[in-house]
Formats: sequence, structure tokens, C-alpha cells
Amino acid sequence: MSHLSERPEAPLVGVPMPHESAGLHVTGTALYTDDLVHRTKDVLHAHPVQVMKAHGRITALRTGPALAVPGVVRVLTAADVPGVNDAGMKHDEPLFPDEVMFHGHAVAWVLGETLEAARLGAAAVEVELDEQPSLVTLEEAIEAGSYHGARPVMVTGDVDAGFADSAHVFTGEFRFSGQEHFYLETHAALAHVDESGQVFVQSSTQHPSETQEIVAHVLGLSSHEVTVQCLRMGGGFGGKEMQPHGFAAIAALGAKLTGRPVRLRLNRTQDLTMSGKRHGFHAEWKIGFDADGRIRALDATLTADGGWSLDLSEPVLARALCHIDNTYWIPNARVAGRIAKTNTVSNTAFRGFGGPQGMLVIEDIMGRCAPLLGLDPMELRERNFYQQGQSTPYGQPVAHPERISTVWQQVRDNAGIADRKREIAAFNAAHENTKRALAVTGIKFGISFNLTAFNQGGALVLIYKDGSVLINHGGTEMGQGLHTKMLQVAATTLGIPLHRVRLAPTRTDKVPNTSATAASSGADLNGAAVKNACEQLRERLLQVAATRLGANASDVRIAGGVARALGSDKELAWDDLVRTAYFQRVQLSAAGFYRTEGLHWDATAFRGSPFKYFAYGAAATEVEVDGFTGAYRIRRVDIVHDVGDSLSPMIDIGQVEGGFVQGAGWLTLEDLRWDTGDGPNRGRLLTQAASTYKLPSFSEMPEEFNVTLLENTTEEGAVYGSKAVGEPPLMLAFSVREALRQAVAAFGPAGVSVELASPATPEAVYWAIEAARKGGARRGGDARQGSGVRTGTSALSHA
Repeated sequence: MSHLSERPEAPLVGVPMPHESAGLHVTGTALYTDDLVHRTKDVLHAHPVQVMKAHGRITALRTGPALAVPGVVRVLTAADVPGVNDAGMKHDEPLFPDEVMFHGHAVAWVLGETLEAARLGAAAVEVELDEQPSLVTLEEAIEAGSYHGARPVMVTGDVDAGFADSAHVFTGEFRFSGQEHFYLETHAALAHVDESGQVFVQSSTQHPSETQEIVAHVLGLSSHEVTVQCLRMGGGFGGKEMQPHGFAAIAALGAKLTGRPVRLRLNRTQDLTMSGKRHGFHAEWKIGFDADGRIRALDATLTADGGWSLDLSEPVLARALCHIDNTYWIPNARVAGRIAKTNTVSNTAFRGFGGPQGMLVIEDIMGRCAPLLGLDPMELRERNFYQQGQSTPYGQPVAHPERISTVWQQVRDNAGIADRKREIAAFNAAHENTKRALAVTGIKFGISFNLTAFNQGGALVLIYKDGSVLINHGGTEMGQGLHTKMLQVAATTLGIPLHRVRLAPTRTDKVPNTSATAASSGADLNGAAVKNACEQLRERLLQVAATRLGANASDVRIAGGVARALGSDKELAWDDLVRTAYFQRVQLSAAGFYRTEGLHWDATAFRGSPFKYFAYGAAATEVEVDGFTGAYRIRRVDIVHDVGDSLSPMIDIGQVEGGFVQGAGWLTLEDLRWDTGDGPNRGRLLTQAASTYKLPSFSEMPEEFNVTLLENTTEEGAVYGSKAVGEPPLMLAFSVREALRQAVAAFGPAGVSVELASPATPEAVYWAIEAARKGGARRGGDARQGSGVRTGTSALSHA
């Protein structure tokens, strides 16, 4: 076992414990960015001047009327920017645009003594617009040929030969929706400038270093003149990886120009209408199976809805292509990707980062094709699982493919699949207008940033003379429990009780050049960096202890806050050890660093090994569907998930549960709608509140919810043998959608192939039931000539 993976005796990692801020959360005493306003004097409030048109060029911007509003201090426009007027890393997101690109685009910001004054001032700003034609939907962009960014193509094997060898060939289309992050805390920033001109920004951001970089270039400063701190976030889910930067820059610009602190916080409507979402996708595909139902070839084109600017659309699309295989070996594949440019908000990172979109395509294909092949969907999936020695379509060998089958079999056993399927069949036979179904799906999700350079982490660990320890690391806390795990890693590595360790807020003047807390890599990167810093300190302290204990340093162990020499009853308490080290002038601080080894990626050829490892999991979901209304409920969910040797089991189980529910929301409830008509509100987001955008709530929770972490699965080369847990569980929710598909099919004759919209809302389920009752797509006698079905969202034909 590697040094990084090996655990000492009686480690504090692996011990179930609550979130480090749980008490603060439930008592309401946890501070978030906007709470700091009440601790800051003379704060100005920022409010956006939004233009409620989907597309147009600004011909006039008059700020004078706003300045006449009592309490308005200043109106920020492009003329005020001393540096670069851009908030994006691709330099395609002007902070103050001269062209409105989506309904609700902010073109100026008003600073007021109160938020109400700023709001009234923003309403008084006069904007004249030369309105232009707009592309609101993904379909409109595809028809117009409106694309931007890279257009990768992933190829493996001989696709044409694969189809020629196929006994069954199917083609189809699939359009599926995006998702709103709907974090509890909206975008927020608070900036002030000190007496030396240093800019300090408190920001609700997953990527403080990039926020620092954007603020610096907007202000025309060097990075060392800007410090960004993130206390914690009230949720992020990827929505705060790239998009907080512009809001922080507005606050910083206002502070620089006025000399007063500036607070910017979006209200819920502004957050929904101004910030990006999960990318919706359109997929066209053709797939070939042999006579036994094994995939021979896949040819697909995935089109992501990027919105008006690129943001993170290119890496999101790349990850979608890298995950279209999911748990299945596809020997011959050609998958092309492109990014549509639409007049909507710029879509961005969202938990899974394209992985869910790619995996949904293949899972939809498997679910639709299984009846046409005359196979049970579980059987079709099992026949195509990766085996030892096989590689992904982009050329990375699949390590531990046996875990795909292991989690699958454990879920089958835990859920009692065989007995319950018999019970479901009996129930369905006895109930004409209510049907149940049970589906199992698996996941294989790659862990690491697609861009190799981002796979590095840093930490700064300080030991004080009294023996207390302070950790700084580059990761941010958004409720996922990263800080809890880092405390456990530090205490384990140093061999001291957990209460001796405290964690400081994430800030750029303590750990520089950090990567975003994203790609499920927060614990891997920052945990290894914290461990590295603590090991440096421990090695120094072992030398000191050896002298005091009269032993060799290699024979000294520190555990439970006590240093002991092997074969001796002599002891040295941690506090005494640290004090001795101080008087011996031993350095008691260390900077830790970690870089993920073994990664390589050629983005042009779309080949390489971009991931450190794969996380595996499987879920079994049972649903019940009402044939009159399409309404449904989730009766039971069983999950087995691979997190390696868990750093913090209670945290990880919570992440699995939360990820699954969020995935189920995306796939079944959360229906983003825009005004696509030609009226004055074209391009307006219609679902801009919780009253019209349906989020999962208690009523959507499974009546029985069982989560098991896979045991004896040490991940070699990862911190204390653990695996990432943030994103992979979201895709376990495919089992909900597939169970709904099978329940819908039960309303029709045998062999019906059900096409199901995504999200599969009760309305969508009802129309799918109606189609199933009429026969839907049926399995034909000739494997190469079957019937086709077409709806507004997808099409399937047996070619």
C-alpha cells in the first residue's frame, strides 16, 4: 500500500462524526458572506440595471435620473473600469456589456445608501435598445447553426465495421433539460479597501483564486493587491465555481471608486434570471447490438446549450463525451460534441459537470432498446458491463471493473430484487390503473479535473506553542463536509485529538493559486496537501521526541496526543513536545502540496487518462404510477456506493443521499421554462421562483431509503485510501427514471419501448402512458426493420 493510502493505528479518519459546523447551522449562528454586512460600517448596496429583452444593442444609457434619486451614491458603468471590462476566463463576458445577450442582462449597477435606494435608482436608469433577433431554445440554435467553442470528436475502433457486424441497429433523438442550482444562499460579495489600497473581498465562491484573478484584472491590479476570503457557502453545486467572479468584481470596483465597503447580494429572482444553470442537451444517436444484446457500435452527436457565453461549457461538454459509456464497454464509437450559442443565461458547472448528461444518453438508449431486443433492462445492462483489460472510448484502462458487478450484485441482494419483482408482477396484474416497477442502474464516474493543471492542492498548517493546531487549505466549504474531513486528516496525521485542531476560513493570502472546489476532488487534493504539511511537522517533532525519550526517531510514535518509543514505557505529552520543539527553535509551520500523478490528456486528439480513478455505485428504485394522472411516488431506494475507505462515513452517507435526491429532482421534477413566443417577453425565464420551479421536498422522498458504503475498497494512491463522493451519487437517480419508464410500459402490451421526456414530470409520464397504451414502439419480427415513434422531445427507430 502506498504511503498516501496507508492509515496509522486508531485513526480519526473513518470515524463517523457530524459536520464541523452542524451546531452553528441548526442554531443559526453560522456566518455567511451577507451576514458580515451587519458587522461593517458605512456599507453601500449594489443593485443591477437589468434589461428585459433577450437580445439587442445598447444605443443609449442615461444614468442622470438615477443620480437624482435620494440615497443613490454612484452608478457603475463600463467607463469606470480601470482594467479589463470582462468577468470571464474566456474574455467573452463583458462586465458592463454594450450588447444585451439574454433577458435580464445587467448593463450597469447602482450603489445606494440603502438597498431600496439602489433599487429605485436602478429603475430610474434609462436604457435604449436596438432590439435584435434572438435564439432562445436549443432547437432554434441548432437550426440556425449557432455554435461557439471547441467541437471535440471522440473515436475508438471501427464504427462502420461495428454497425456492419450488428444484428440490431437503432437510431433516435433525445432532448433533455437543464437544472437550476437553487442553493439556499444566493450570490453574494462584500468588498472593502484598506488604507494602503489593498482590496479585500468576502465572496460566496467555490474558486477564491479565480475570483481574486478576475477582480485584479478588472481593477487593473496585481493579484497580490487583492485578497479573497470565503467563510462558507449555503450551497454551491458548481453554480459558484465561475459565476461569482463578476459579482465580486462589481463590489470591489464600487469599493475602490467610493472608498466605502460595497455589498452585493442577488435576491432569489435576480439569482434565477441572471446566473447560469446545468446545460440542457440534445443528442442524436445510432447504436448497434449483436444477437446477444452486446453493444457493437455507437455513433452520436451531443449538443450542449451553452447560453450566451462559453463559461465552462467546453470542459462540461468534454466530460459528457468521456462519460457516455458509463459502465458499458463500447468497442467502436464515434461521439461528436458541440456547444450551442443561445440568448439565455450562460450555463455553467453543476454537480456532475457534464457527466450526468453523457451518462443519461446511454442509460436512455439502454432503457428504450431493451424491450426491442426482448431483454429485461437489468439483463441488457449486465451483459455490457466493463470487464478486466477493457478501456474507455478515450483510451483510459478501466481499473477495478469488477466493482461494477460487485455493487450491482450487492444492491440486488440488499433490495431482494427477485422476490420484489414477483410481487410487483402480481400487483400489476391485479391493478389496471396503477402500476409499479423496479429498476437498477449503475454508475462509473471519473475523478479528477479534465484539465490536468487543476489537479493540485495546497495547505498551510500552523502549530502554536500551546500545542493547538490551525489548518488553512485551498478548498471551500459549501455544506459538503470538506472541512470536517480535513480536520480528521490533520488529527490522524499528527496523532492528536480532534479538539486540538481548528480550521481557518479559505483565503487567497494563506494558500495561493488554488483550484476550484469542484470535480469531486476537494478531499483528494486538499486532504493530501494537509497530510503532506502535517507529515513535515510530525517528522520534525519525532526528532525532538526521540531526543527526550532516548530513542531513534524511527521508533517513536505519536498517537492520542502522546509520543511513545517502541519497547519503552517512557511518554511525552503533545503539549510538552511542542513546547520543547519551540525552545529548540524547530519550525512549527509547514506548507503542504499535492499534485495528482499519472494523469495525461490530449484535448485535441481526445485521448489519454484524465482521471485518477473511477467511483462506482448502483441503485435500485421502486416506483408506483397512477395511470389516470401520471402522478407517482418513490416507494423504496437501495444504494451501494464505492467511496473507498471513507474519511468520514456519516458525511459520505449524507452526500450519497443528497446527491441522489438532487439527481431525482433534475430527472423528474425540475422543469425550466422560457417564453419562446414572439411577444415582448420573449426569452424571459418563466420558472423564476419556487412557486413555479418544483424542487424535491419531503413529499418526494423515498418511503424507504437504504444507503450502504461498499466495504474493503481501499483506493491505492488516494488520501488514506478514500474516494471522492460529491458528484457520483447524483447519477444513481437514473434508477428513478428507468423505474418510471418500466412502470409506464406496464400500462401497454408486452415489448413496448417507452420514450420518456426529461424531466419526467407527472404530465410527461401521463402522455407516455397514453402512448404505451396505444402500443408505442414495438419489437418487430425483422431485426433490421422495425417501427418508429416520434414525439416533440425524441424519436426512436429500429433501423
